Amino acid sequence: MLLPTISVVAGLLVAETPDTLQAVTVIADRGLVVSRTDTVQISNSISISDALASIPGLYVTDYGGAAGPKSVSLRGMGSPQSAIYVDGVRIGNVQSGQADLGMLDLGSCGGIVIDYAQNSISFNTARPVFNERPVGGRVRFRGGSFGTYEPSGRLDFKLSDEVSLSATAGGVLSKGDFPLPDGSRRLNNDIRQVRTGLDSWGLTDGGDWHAKAYFNSAQRGTPGTVAWPSTDRQKDRNAFLQGLVRERFSPIYTLHASAKFSFDNMEYQSQWGDNYYRQTEVQLNSAHRFNICRWLEASLAADFCWDGLDADQYSASRTSVFATASASFHPERFKADIVLEYAGTFDKSGQRRNILSPSIELRWNAFNGFDLLAFARRAYRTPTFNELYYPGYGNPELKAEDAWLSGLGMEFKLTFGGKWHLLAKADGFFNYLKDKIISAPTTEDPNIWLPFNVGVVQMAGSDVRASLNYAGSILKGGISARYSYQSALDKTPGSHTFGQQIPFISRHTVVIGADVSCKGWSAGINWNWRGERYDSAGRMPDYSTLDLTVGKGISLPKDFALEFKFIARNLTDCRYELAGGYPMPGRSFYGEMDFKF
Repeated sequence: MLLPTISVVAGLLVAETPDTLQAVTVIADRGLVVSRTDTVQISNSISISDALASIPGLYVTDYGGAAGPKSVSLRGMGSPQSAIYVDGVRIGNVQSGQADLGMLDLGSCGGIVIDYAQNSISFNTARPVFNERPVGGRVRFRGGSFGTYEPSGRLDFKLSDEVSLSATAGGVLSKGDFPLPDGSRRLNNDIRQVRTGLDSWGLTDGGDWHAKAYFNSAQRGTPGTVAWPSTDRQKDRNAFLQGLVRERFSPIYTLHASAKFSFDNMEYQSQWGDNYYRQTEVQLNSAHRFNICRWLEASLAADFCWDGLDADQYSASRTSVFATASASFHPERFKADIVLEYAGTFDKSGQRRNILSPSIELRWNAFNGFDLLAFARRAYRTPTFNELYYPGYGNPELKAEDAWLSGLGMEFKLTFGGKWHLLAKADGFFNYLKDKIISAPTTEDPNIWLPFNVGVVQMAGSDVRASLNYAGSILKGGISARYSYQSALDKTPGSHTFGQQIPFISRHTVVIGADVSCKGWSAGINWNWRGERYDSAGRMPDYSTLDLTVGKGISLPKDFALEFKFIARNLTDCRYELAGGYPMPGRSFYGEMDFKF
């Protein structure tokens, strides 16, 4: 019954979804890579996971509420296969495979890029923009349902024409005690979190640089499932320091180099006993790009990474070496990108893995505004330390997961009337994952489960999207619609779920978004429907959420500005779960005040 309502509202409002594609992107630690990217709309989102949840090809794992850990996977590949980058440098987690997205602050984020070919998501810090004053910034406060308060602030300093500095700080304080359908409340779901960052940017004669320091501290409850609630607690401390340099030494040669040091500390307090994990990581990355001639580019990249884990149950360390050679041919309307990547991982235990991953992308501009492309890439995922070494569970004989990613796509862009912009895209993809790491009973004792390389997943599907945007002098807005079909089937021999959709991945997803702005007023709406999901118990209910944002901006003297927002999430009060037994909040409301100076 929601569809007619959505159609009427979508006809009145339009989406400002920035939806762009790039054939090749340069990532600091990879050089030239085969790439198929989309950008994510973040202006009406309240968190990282909230922004990503609006993308049909992504699956966000959320254990419910502000305190629940959050991870993401692309096109059914699993969260350990999905790499997370911050300002061009990868965030590692050798213990579980992917860091909790809740440690990242959306308020300081200037853009999010999804790369389906690289199976990665990149978060980029917003760079300051100065008018006449050398100092600027913002103060924001958001508060609302379930005892949630989120203050944040940012100060920007123009130190010179070449150097700028930004300091950010924010916090989350939430009881998280949202009501459940039976009238009870979700308890032990509170969180107290502080996130701070310091960024500095600079220009050189032939390039630029960016240095970043970041710290996250959180204390939260882990409420368990509805059937098995818990009083467990978790403490997180995350800190990293990184730097990135881009320098063009000649018309032919450009250097990209980055370095990173990070420390992650997680303490889990339980009635069954406490556990702690302390991770340390060091990265050194370099990429060398060569513009050989008008139609030929090449790059060589070499990276070093050391990870160490000290836990109460076990300790381990890993040295990783990566090397990439790539070439990009682009005569006239045709473009071909070829990449060969080597990855070597050497664990202190003696485990060694040497892996070669080729990839290719072909792109043809059939006519002005219309492109066709195809890509194929082999990707590996090295087992995590928990999968290899956790006492009583780890299996040191595990092999790396082996996947083939491929896709066919088209893109059409049209600008007419000087103010209207039409974009249409269609992508078909096929991913095949073998040696998938799954937990299964041992033959010696069916009551003991261990991880094995026996899983096979076959993923096929399509993403179709279209947007129409209008940019007038007074009125701006647009509408976008996206549909995703994902057939992610368990093809594991002997599996009791053979031929079935893998858990939690939606076979069908529809997202319709719209927004409009005029004379300081703005409004945005987003409808997200996901259907045909399964877990180990069978088919899960379909669900849909309807989100609304209304705002008013006020211009003040001396280029100051004040903006008020009203944010409503899940207006229809749909009760659903992204992970079995972990309910998501129902209807919620937030108010926001943002002062810019």
